[in-house]
Amino acid sequence: SGLMGRIEREIARHEAGGQGRLIFKTNALVDTDFIQALYRASQVGVEIDLLVRGVCCLRPGLPGLSEHIRVRSLVGRFLEHSRIYYFANGGVPGEEEVLMGSADLMPRNLDHRVETLFPLEDARLRSLIIDVALPTYLRDTVNTSVLLPDGVYEHAQPAPGEEPFDEQMW
Repeated sequence: SGLMGRIEREIARHEAGGQGRLIFKTNALVDTDFIQALYRASQVGVEIDLLVRGVCCLRPGLPGLSEHIRVRSLVGRFLEHSRIYYFANGGVPGEEEVLMGSADLMPRNLDHRVETLFPLEDARLRSLIIDVALPTYLRDTVNTSVLLPDGVYEHAQPAPGEEPFDEQMW
């Protein structure tokens, strides 16, 4: 309920004139309630990047539904096991929130297990995740596949003129 409330808060702050932004790094996204909440956020213009290593039942990039959602799967030599949930809180400086922990967005994790998430309260650590770690994950073009609107994954490509980037080697 805490994650869902934060998504709804991001929607409300965006609708009130903020700059909504969500970045989630998880191993799976199959929970229909969370998928529907992310679709609602996209429909009002919240920018969403999802780093979903495994199963993802959300379809990104569909006009009118999920056009503000991008999904990437990073699978490299090292197990990407961390879960990170970033909420921009409408883009209000200093109010960004980062939660980390063990929960994937799956019914078995959300409804049938005891999972924990904790807020990063130290401003330096929060900044490290927001300004360094998450952009680095999103920049990877070596170990990353991009989920297309039709459900097919395509290997990520560097932008023209850029070298391939390996987040894990970095």
